[in-house]
Amino acid sequence: MSLFDIIGPIMVGPSSSHTAGAVRLGYVTRKLLGQEIKEAVIGLYGSFLATGKGHGTDRALVAGLLGMKEDDERIPHSFEIAEERGMKFRFEEAMLKGAHPNTVEITVTGTEGKVRTVVGSSIGGGSIKISRIDDIETNFTGEYPTLIARNQDKPGMVMKVADLLGELDINIANLNLYKDKRKKGTAIMIIECDDAIPEEIIEIIRSWDGIGRVIYLCREGMKVSRHTEEMAARYREKRAAVFAWAEQKEEW
Repeated sequence: MSLFDIIGPIMVGPSSSHTAGAVRLGYVTRKLLGQEIKEAVIGLYGSFLATGKGHGTDRALVAGLLGMKEDDERIPHSFEIAEERGMKFRFEEAMLKGAHPNTVEITVTGTEGKVRTVVGSSIGGGSIKISRIDDIETNFTGEYPTLIARNQDKPGMVMKVADLLGELDINIANLNLYKDKRKKGTAIMIIECDDAIPEEIIEIIRSWDGIGRVIYLCREGMKVSRHTEEMAARYREKRAAVFAWAEQKEEW
């Protein structure tokens, strides 16, 4: 048990589950959309619906959608800030069955037209769980550095990413693969790691054939370790040598 487990997160608001967790849910939804949010429909379920307003859950969710963190002093004023930024939002009852009491279903529309629906729960102490992205059932918390990639549903795709992380000596804490029901022939891999992943490695994965959109979630302030940086440098050297050999071979 850590000190965090005893005293809870550093936050603005009266409740770690109804306020800090709600901010986190909004923030992760924003990251999953990958655009500035133009409009949000926020469906509240269970105790979020029954007591959320008194705990500031509504303002906390909007704050997260605006990109605020749990300790941001502007959280109580998120409605006004959203209006200033031109972000429209409305609340409704979420029609869910058997969900965690502190659950929200958020459908966001980005400034570039992208639409995403995220279902997530605040499970206590400021921690969350994302249970659905669009039509894809998921199960991750966002506590670990998390790589989310849409990929062609064919053999070898997940292993290719796992092998690269292995070369960097990054341990995989959890790995899940989900079929994409909306787009046949594609899947979503969600990989939670023990260590932060360098941005250049994320860009390499993005460049691969068979990989679509890649989202990387990592808690603010978590830095790539020196060991991982050293392993990434070795991988860069190895990769450069392979490219140089391939070019030389092509000249012949």
